[in-house]
Amino acid sequence: MRAVIFRQHGSIEELEVTDWPEPEPGPNEVKIRVRAVALNAFDIMMLEGSTGLKVPLPMVPCGDFSGEIVELGAAVPAGLSVGDRVTGYPILPEVGMMGEVAPGAAREYLTIDASCVLPMPDGLSFEDAAALPVAYGTAYRMMGVRGRVAEGERVLILGATGGVGVACVQLAKSVGAEVIACGGGGWKLDRLEEIGADHTIDTAAGDFLPQVRERFGKPAYDGSGDGGVDVLVNYIGGETWAAGLKTVRRHGRVLVCGATAGYAPATDLRYIWSFEQSVIGSNGWSREDQLALMHDAAAGRLEPVIHAVRPLDEYPAAMAELIERRVLGKSVITL
Repeated sequence: MRAVIFRQHGSIEELEVTDWPEPEPGPNEVKIRVRAVALNAFDIMMLEGSTGLKVPLPMVPCGDFSGEIVELGAAVPAGLSVGDRVTGYPILPEVGMMGEVAPGAAREYLTIDASCVLPMPDGLSFEDAAALPVAYGTAYRMMGVRGRVAEGERVLILGATGGVGVACVQLAKSVGAEVIACGGGGWKLDRLEEIGADHTIDTAAGDFLPQVRERFGKPAYDGSGDGGVDVLVNYIGGETWAAGLKTVRRHGRVLVCGATAGYAPATDLRYIWSFEQSVIGSNGWSREDQLALMHDAAAGRLEPVIHAVRPLDEYPAAMAELIERRVLGKSVITL
């Protein structure tokens, strides 16, 4: 079978599209003919070896995928059948994330524990199903399950041009929130407005805090007035952390699912206690979250933003584009 692999950490020159042994399912596993995979930021980190995780080499990248069942292990319980259109919950029991600490999905065939196989609803394409798990699943849990973003709330999203950020924009808008999207300027901000952002702030033009205050005012200590935001989404951390707290209203919420710019930032506790803010963490997503997203997409309530669809041989080009930050939404590879 054909697969993408890297034998050592480094740049995109380490990626190979090559022949690779086809796997056979164990007793509790399902064999899947992969039809689509989607790239994520963690694929870059795994390739570069920048996380400190022990990555088994050679590695097949990608955690997001969809496909069709072609074979069942002898002990797979009833409910799954050959020919079923499925996607995978890529966090394997007692192992971890596919594409991080277990071989990923950028290959024609894979085997996976039957407990991680999720049925695709009718009407959902392989490309859309593959685009949903990591970025949209993470955003769904943070915005809906943990953060409970609601109609009429003003939501400020830092890093809105990233994969999770784009999903946050869409999910916040879908419940009727007022969405302020922050990110590097140019075409990406224009595209965020097209998919639902009510306002955009160009962080390439300067720090976000003065721009937010100029356009939306300062939060009042007593909760009066309309200044500030009800919800801040900050999975960047680093130097944005303390500044972000200054945008949040009394009884507002700060949602965090990562720290791409640093996990040990300077902070200002005065804002947390004085404005009685809540800091809410969110880690990954559940199978139920992923199923809900697929049904929303199949019903037309959510349209995953897909930047480009390419064949397997163009995986290195798609990765280069992601590294160079020339992507908004999901890059999808079809097999």
